[in-house]
Amino acid sequence: MFSACNATDKLTNPSDTPADIPAGTTVADAPSFATSFRGGIPMGTFALPTSLFATVYNGAMRNIWPSLLVQELSAIRARGGKVVLMFAGNERHYKDGSNHFSFTMWKNRINRFKGINFSQFVQDGTIIGHYLIDEPNDPHNWGGRPVPGSMVEQMAQYSKQLWPSMATVVRAEPGYMLKTGGSYRYLDAAWAQYVVWKGTAGDYIKRNVADAQKAGLALITGLNVSKGGPNQSRMSASLIKSAGGTILGSSYPCAFISWQYDGSYYTTSSVLDAMRYLRSKAENRSMKSCRG
Repeated sequence: MFSACNATDKLTNPSDTPADIPAGTTVADAPSFATSFRGGIPMGTFALPTSLFATVYNGAMRNIWPSLLVQELSAIRARGGKVVLMFAGNERHYKDGSNHFSFTMWKNRINRFKGINFSQFVQDGTIIGHYLIDEPNDPHNWGGRPVPGSMVEQMAQYSKQLWPSMATVVRAEPGYMLKTGGSYRYLDAAWAQYVVWKGTAGDYIKRNVADAQKAGLALITGLNVSKGGPNQSRMSASLIKSAGGTILGSSYPCAFISWQYDGSYYTTSSVLDAMRYLRSKAENRSMKSCRG
């Protein structure tokens, strides 16, 4: 199984509602001064609330409605944050009657953002990249027909036609991208999210870095905190610290973003301490682009 999650643990929001945006949040809720990005690489989670940027976290993956995009990016930037953005939303919006991926339907979802001027956030690095698709490798997601790397490259090309300077990202390991595509010109980055059944964290990051280099891709990493522990359990604070620290020991990844924020768990003292440790590791890394 390629996926870091099973079919019941999807990384995209099933309702397409940006639930990670706290009710009533506006740009005015951000600090009145710009909090500078403190160096290193972005470190955070999926669905991180805007209010938590500039605390332990400075990175996230977010699914934001078109009408809220500029407002939320402004608030995130004011807090020194950087985000990977998904524009297509839940996969049900771009599957045909046979539950297979539809490129035409996917493009229609992306086109919702065509008339929005957010170029300033690409140029200043607030936007890490465009998250094209989640788990194209998992046949369960796509009616038994995985989406190959060659199609992901076409998706990346379409994104570049609209936003040439924005990095393109797929949440699939670079090994899958090597097997199902190649000579990537428009796709910039793959994603390796660690779970314990894929071996030791050290072996995992070495393998994925080697595959990313072969494919000519940048690499985003992170942990499946929710279900990446033994027997698909939630990761313990000690595992978060040890596995995350090992992965952040590599100089190759351009961001470290984990699945997914849960306030009741992430605010416990042991997990918060582990996340602070990972933030210190990420801060000591040289900042780099996720462009391939």
